Amino acid sequence: MIYARHHEGMRFPPRATRIGAAAALLSALLVGGTVTATTADAAAASVGSVCYGDLPSQAYDTLKLIEQGGPYPYSQDGVVFQNREGVLPSHTAGYYHEYTVITPGSPTRGARRVVTGQKYHEDYYTADHYASFDLIDYGC
Repeated sequence: MIYARHHEGMRFPPRATRIGAAAALLSALLVGGTVTATTADAAAASVGSVCYGDLPSQAYDTLKLIEQGGPYPYSQDGVVFQNREGVLPSHTAGYYHEYTVITPGSPTRGARRVVTGQKYHEDYYTADHYASFDLIDYGC
């Protein structure tokens, strides 16, 4: 099972994106209904997962700073992530925030980020500047 972080260090499953989608699918199949994919469902399906232990070491630094509330190395850290690409599950504006994962040797912020979700305290990692995301699995 994939677990997300909790602001006090507790881990719990991000129910809205995983369990909710599965329950809706099962419910539709049990009553003989049809299943249609919404944009949110498609986005949730396109998000992969990555074991916490497989992240680059700089991602651990970023996650620690998020837990501590900063200070962050870049002024853009902590800003609202708009999800314009539509890769992450759809939520209201302001739900997601982004943070830089430092790329050694890069003269800029680089392409690596951690994007956090507020309600379920989920953390996503991207190494390709929002083209793809992996939900961080803290249980492996």
